[in-house]
Amino acid sequence: MTSTGGKPEQHGAPGARRPMPPSIQPRPAQPASPAPARTPARTPAQRPAPKPAPASGPPKQPQTKPKRKRHWFRNTVVILLLAVLTTGVLAYLWVNKRIQHVDALSGAENTPGETYLIVGSDSREGWKYDDGTTGARTDTIMVLHKAPNGVVNLISIPRDSYVEIPGHKKNKVNAAFSEGGAQLLVETIEGLTGLTIDAYMEVGLTGVADLVDALGGVELCYDEDVDDWRSKLEWEAGCHVADGDTALAFARMRYSDKLGDIGRAARQRQLVSAVVDGVFTSKVVSNPFEAMRVADAGLQAFRVSDGTGPFQLARIALTFRSGQGDQAVSGTPPIEDWGYRVKGVGSTVLLDPDELDAFWEDVAEGNFEPGSEVGGLE
Repeated sequence: MTSTGGKPEQHGAPGARRPMPPSIQPRPAQPASPAPARTPARTPAQRPAPKPAPASGPPKQPQTKPKRKRHWFRNTVVILLLAVLTTGVLAYLWVNKRIQHVDALSGAENTPGETYLIVGSDSREGWKYDDGTTGARTDTIMVLHKAPNGVVNLISIPRDSYVEIPGHKKNKVNAAFSEGGAQLLVETIEGLTGLTIDAYMEVGLTGVADLVDALGGVELCYDEDVDDWRSKLEWEAGCHVADGDTALAFARMRYSDKLGDIGRAARQRQLVSAVVDGVFTSKVVSNPFEAMRVADAGLQAFRVSDGTGPFQLARIALTFRSGQGDQAVSGTPPIEDWGYRVKGVGSTVLLDPDELDAFWEDVAEGNFEPGSEVGGLE
């Protein structure tokens, strides 16, 4: 219903205000929040470093575990070392099993340096030339001594040297071997030299021939023609490659040598030197089968004092080889008379009593000039 004046009709009591819709009603006043505490300004050192901007480029791929490299070189070296070690152990056992031992050392108190006694036994057992000799004697007696200062001495003692033999009368030095074997010979040499023998090596007569043949022969030199029925040596002056039997006769011959025992001792040293050089050639050392063949012949050729094993054998061989060089001292003890006759003994070699003690002291201390030849008949 409308009023007559055209105005809209007012509902409710006069003067009352129309309520506002809820959406536009004023919000109640909020209590004022306290102003935040002001943080003191940070120094540049205290300010955190700005975060680095993300690197541009393609997105990172997820990391995967790297593949394990194959250490083929390392594995190969390990295998080779194991092979060498195994071969070395087998070789050690093989050599150790074949070493022939003899009771030879006296047990005397050690003297400075290294001292070895090397003996050539002239037993004819297995030798194809029967000269009527029975039993065993020694044609070769060599004292190998390395002094504390490193000087190596290789001294040959003439087999007919007239010396004191412990528990026996004075006689030729090789009588000690025939009467009391290796042990009495060692004691005799120790009494003569004042040096304690650290190891003993005895080389058999036939063993030398077998070893030379195993090496394919060795070169030997002698500047005289020889036709000696005792030793069976037939030789044309000069240098020749000798087989085992010829080399053996070369070392034994003395009656056709104007120097007698002195000349024979020099040839024996030459033969042993040639054999040692032959053993250490690349042909032998670099070929395991060749080395074993030569070693087998060598091990059958000699016997050594109790307690001598493969390592000490190698040490003796190396010392002996150095005793063949131009820095080694070689020779014999000083000799007063090489035709000294003794009743009941025969012709002997008389060592010079006035110089003998000083000579062996010089050997022991390494006083001789390296490379010199000493002793002999003056």
